[in-house]
Amino acid sequence: MDIHVVQEGESIYTIAEKYGVDVTRIAIDNGLDYPANLVIGQTIVITYPKQSHIVQQGDTLLSIANTYSITPMEILRNNSFLSERDHLYIGETLVISYNTIKGITTNGYTYPFIRRDTLIKTLPNLTYLSIFNYTATENGEIVEYQDDTEIITLTNDFGVIPLMMLTTLTPSGVTNTETAYRILLNEELQEKTINNSIEIMKSKGYQGINIVFNYLNEDNEFLYQNFVQKIYNRIQPEGFLFFITVNINIQIVEGVIKVEQIDYARLSQNVNGLIFVKFKFGFDYGPPDPVTNITNLRVLMNYVSASVSSDKLIIGIQSIGYDWQLPYIPNRSSAVSLSLDAVLHLAYQVGTSIQFHNVSQTPYFYYNQFSFDYPFQHIVWFIDARTIYAVENLILEYNLNGNGIWNIMIYNAQLWTMINAIFDIIKLK
Repeated sequence: MDIHVVQEGESIYTIAEKYGVDVTRIAIDNGLDYPANLVIGQTIVITYPKQSHIVQQGDTLLSIANTYSITPMEILRNNSFLSERDHLYIGETLVISYNTIKGITTNGYTYPFIRRDTLIKTLPNLTYLSIFNYTATENGEIVEYQDDTEIITLTNDFGVIPLMMLTTLTPSGVTNTETAYRILLNEELQEKTINNSIEIMKSKGYQGINIVFNYLNEDNEFLYQNFVQKIYNRIQPEGFLFFITVNINIQIVEGVIKVEQIDYARLSQNVNGLIFVKFKFGFDYGPPDPVTNITNLRVLMNYVSASVSSDKLIIGIQSIGYDWQLPYIPNRSSAVSLSLDAVLHLAYQVGTSIQFHNVSQTPYFYYNQFSFDYPFQHIVWFIDARTIYAVENLILEYNLNGNGIWNIMIYNAQLWTMINAIFDIIKLK
């Protein structure tokens, strides 16, 4: 696999010629709806399949899978466009396999109102699906926001394990520290929360729970440790899986990267996996900074992996961009979120070039928005193939169990192309 950074004067045709690959495949692998609209500094992923198949008369998805001793799900994974139609075209080329390095698990995060076509296109790539639909309340009750029956059914149909995602956040990401501490400090509320969670998992068909820890720190970790032990003691005999998502907090103090000195080894004893990801929602209140920071994540993994078995560790990728108006004003400024496709469309529309921040391994660009003939400068931070590749290298470097994608509401072809070109996705069903 190669990552090409678009230079001035290049087109998808000159890039295809340079690497000796098919233009159509480049467009598919990178999700280029408008291949002519490339931006200087944009990344293009070039893949080299290990094995391909040219569709013949009478071929079906199942017959092709049987020919190569693979599953139809693997074909769908490597040829996502097939999910949009129910037939094959004679003469078209399908990717059968890549030169993958290792098997990993993938955990996608989603709301239950995800578009059906997006979900169907994504599910072949997933091991687990964490469904963001439940908020714990201060009295131990659990609020359900939407009917998740259909998404659980579809998840099972594609051999993906549905996980009930429980948090004290609202769906829009509004925090509630008071509720979290009321539950952590009250054993009766803990029992009530656990009982309600088990009842929901049983009635809905969830196969496990993914609880989000937003406020975990060195001062309160003993409260979380006790809560985790209680949850494990209750759900383990029931046969449910148990994951914890740590909403990571990494700070820079006098130029030094600081991570919370948590006893993750103890936490890991009672869970199937620890997922480290920084949640990003529709708005960000700043200050403007990289969506993810690979240098910071490496420091975190250095600390955590020293005491926790690598098969319990999962690292997150934030598939999102943020648009900030400058100058940033504390307590007043906010950024709006953009899909990665929308980021590239904006860059093309304003005629800017994409720059790259080497420390964080993330791209950004500036542009001016005019209001009453006055220019307001903006900065947009996002991720691209270089960021994804850096995260994938962390998985390899620390031999991690896999990755978590926050979130999968909008399909990003380049992200899944890169994951599938390097890793085999483990299916546990």
